[in-house]
Amino acid sequence: MKYIDEFNDPDLARRLLDEIHATVTRPWALMEVCGGQTHSIIRHGIDQLLPEKVELIHGPGCPVCVTPLEVIDKALAIAARPEVIFCSFGDMLRVPGTDRDLFRVKGEGGDVRVVYSPLDALDLARKNPGRQVVFFAIGFETTAPANAMAVHQARRLGLDNFSLLVSHVRVPPAIEAIMSAPACRVQGFLAAGHVCSVMGTAEYPALAERHRVPIVVTGFEPLDILEGVRRAVHQLERGEHRVDNAYPRAVRDQGNPAALRMLEEVFEVADRNWRGIGRIPASGWRLTDAFRAYDAEYRFDVTGIRTEEPAVCRAGEVLQGLIKPTECEAFGTACTPRTPLGATMVSTEGACAAYYLYRRMNGSPAPGSRIPQEEMNPVG
Repeated sequence: MKYIDEFNDPDLARRLLDEIHATVTRPWALMEVCGGQTHSIIRHGIDQLLPEKVELIHGPGCPVCVTPLEVIDKALAIAARPEVIFCSFGDMLRVPGTDRDLFRVKGEGGDVRVVYSPLDALDLARKNPGRQVVFFAIGFETTAPANAMAVHQARRLGLDNFSLLVSHVRVPPAIEAIMSAPACRVQGFLAAGHVCSVMGTAEYPALAERHRVPIVVTGFEPLDILEGVRRAVHQLERGEHRVDNAYPRAVRDQGNPAALRMLEEVFEVADRNWRGIGRIPASGWRLTDAFRAYDAEYRFDVTGIRTEEPAVCRAGEVLQGLIKPTECEAFGTACTPRTPLGATMVSTEGACAAYYLYRRMNGSPAPGSRIPQEEMNPVG
C-alpha cells in the first residue's frame, strides 16, 4: 500500500538504526506525544532496537486517556437520560468513570451508540427529531475540525436536538506543562504528525527556543519514527534546538487553512483539566458564545460534577512520562483491559494497553507474542 509498505522496509530501518547508533555519544531522553506512535514503537520493538543511551518516554498523547474523570461522569449522567441518544467513538465505552462506564449505562437501558463520525450523530438527530442526540467530542487538534463542522452543520440545518459534550485538548500547552515540571527528564520531542497536519508548526518554535529542546514532527510507521529519532538525536548531539518536519508528505508549516478557519469560528481556547495531570492553562477548546446553545454541559446542567481520581491508579504518572506502565503495581493484575482502573489500559492509543497487548509484562521483549484482540476489546 502506497505510503505504508515503503515505510516498513526492514533494510531501510537497519540503515537508520545504524546511523543512530553511530551518532549517539551520551544518554538522551525523547518523548513521543502521540498514542499512535507509542503503539507503533511497542508493537515493532523500536525502543528495544535503539541504543541503550536513547530512551523513549511515552507522553500524554492519548486523547481518550487524558479526558478527565469529571467529563466521563458528565457523559454517564447525560447518557442515562431517557430522552438522549448518546453517541461516541468505540474506545470511550470502557473508560471507567467514578463507579461505571458507558457500557454499563448501555446495559442498564441507556441509548448509547458507537458511531464512526460526528456526522453520523448529526444524521441520527435529523432522523430522530423527538430525541436529544449528544456526540462525545473528545480528542486533540486532529478530531476537532470534524466536530466543529458537525455543530456548524447543525446550526445551518436548524437541528436544535443536537449537541456536543466537548473535551478537546491542545498539544503545545501540554508540552509547556511537561517541560515546566520539576521532575521533567525530556530533552527532545517527537511531535504528532496528524496534529501538525491540521494546525501546522507555528506554535512549536517558541517552545523549542524557550526550553532548548528539538521538536521533530514525526509520522507513525516504523521508518517515520526512526527518522524522527535520528533527526532529534542529531540535533541533541550538536547542541541544536529547533523544529524539524520529518513528515512532509502530510504536514505543511501553515497546516490546513480550511480546518483552521472552521476551528476559529466554532471553538475558543480555554483552560482544561487533563486526567491524571491536572489543569493546564489554555490547553483546550470550548464552544464559542455563538454555538453555546449546542453545548451539552449547559443543555443538561451537568457543569457542577466534580470528581477525584482513584489513588491506586498511576495513569497520571504514565501520561507524564514519570513511570513506564510496568512500574505501576496494579498493571496486569488488578488493572487489565477487562478490569481497567484507568483509561490508559482501555484506549487503543493508551501506553498501558500497548504494553499489555504486546506482552511487555515485565518491561522485557516477547517477540511475536501479543494478547488476543478479543481480550483487549471485550464486549461484555
